[in-house]
Amino acid sequence: MSWAQQQPEEQPEQRFTIDTPASLDFTKEEEPVNTGKKKKPKKKVFYGVKTKKGFTRKGVDDKVTYELFFYLKKPEKPQTFVRDIYWYDYTRREIRRTTTFDPEKGVLLHGPYEKRQGDVVLEKGIFYKGTKHGRWMKYHRDSVLYDKEKFYRGWPRESTVTYYDPHERKHMKEMTPIEFGEKEGYYYFFHENGQLAVQGEYQWDEKVGDWTEYYANGKRKKIVAYPKEPFDEKMQPYVKAEWNDKGKEIYRNNKMAK
Repeated sequence: MSWAQQQPEEQPEQRFTIDTPASLDFTKEEEPVNTGKKKKPKKKVFYGVKTKKGFTRKGVDDKVTYELFFYLKKPEKPQTFVRDIYWYDYTRREIRRTTTFDPEKGVLLHGPYEKRQGDVVLEKGIFYKGTKHGRWMKYHRDSVLYDKEKFYRGWPRESTVTYYDPHERKHMKEMTPIEFGEKEGYYYFFHENGQLAVQGEYQWDEKVGDWTEYYANGKRKKIVAYPKEPFDEKMQPYVKAEWNDKGKEIYRNNKMAK
């Protein structure tokens, strides 16, 4: 029996959206810039964290595009499970979006971001330690708004979360990414001891790629392969490999691995 079949069905009142207070067990939300009635805002300090200012430049003549951003002064890794990590690559001298991040290769974006071409703003928003946060807006070159999204530290605002303790909401059970009413992004399920139990990705409400299950001791349990692209009816999900709770491999689909 798989992990999903073992789980009792969640009741509607046990699910919380990202907007639900304390739903992600983070500290109280702060303003992008430290503000006060008497004290002046601290420059380059966002959510209580000191940053440095940077920019990139691409293109020539009237096609030159600038990206204005802030980044952490000290290297560190993202604090949440997210699919998209935004960081400044020291070697390439450009902003990158990846699923993994090595602090030795760059630094996380943190604070206001703006992309512009001349005086025209093409995109603007806020980053929180490498993740999109708050309201993000995109504009055509005629300054007409064509896309607006809201995030909470890397998660679309519609995302839902359940807890083992729904009243205290301190022990997360399941994180489901929801965007525009469909599952989109990385999904996480946790053991009661806090260890990751299942991790996988959704695209257009469909499971894609490898989904990995883990034992409560942190060791891998099983890898189930789904189509790389959504709506691929030619490929049926299959088990790639399985391990016992000691980490010893007990099954591998050699035919499919070739």
